Amino acid sequence: MTDSATPNAWQRLAYIYGRRLPASMRGWVKQDLTGPGAVRRHMIRMAIPSALVLAPLWLLDAPVPTRIEMTVPIFIWALLMAMALNKPWRRHRLAQNGLDMNLIDTRKSKRALQMEANYLANHGPRPEEARWQSNSSPF
Repeated sequence: MTDSATPNAWQRLAYIYGRRLPASMRGWVKQDLTGPGAVRRHMIRMAIPSALVLAPLWLLDAPVPTRIEMTVPIFIWALLMAMALNKPWRRHRLAQNGLDMNLIDTRKSKRALQMEANYLANHGPRPEEARWQSNSSPF
């Protein structure tokens, strides 16, 4: 197998919810966790279990506004937590699959690069003692 092997349906489902893939699929894992659309895929993967847990509440014999009041705040909170934990979770998944956790920070947006260039033009390079702050890893 090459480094660009892709998982089958069962492997992919297991991977989405926490299993580790074989080393031959590290290229696919890297692309999945750091490539374009990684945040969107993470949010969708976290929204599905939340929706499945809350779905039975819609079967209760209650008016629609009551069902909305019971489920929507919880679902929104779940999505907010998924967004807040997006980077640490993807960082963890990289490490779990034997990849460098700092790959998350290698893709910077054009806006972030422009902000950094403006900072350097206005203030000069950052001091060496501030180097430890350049990684956004919470660990």
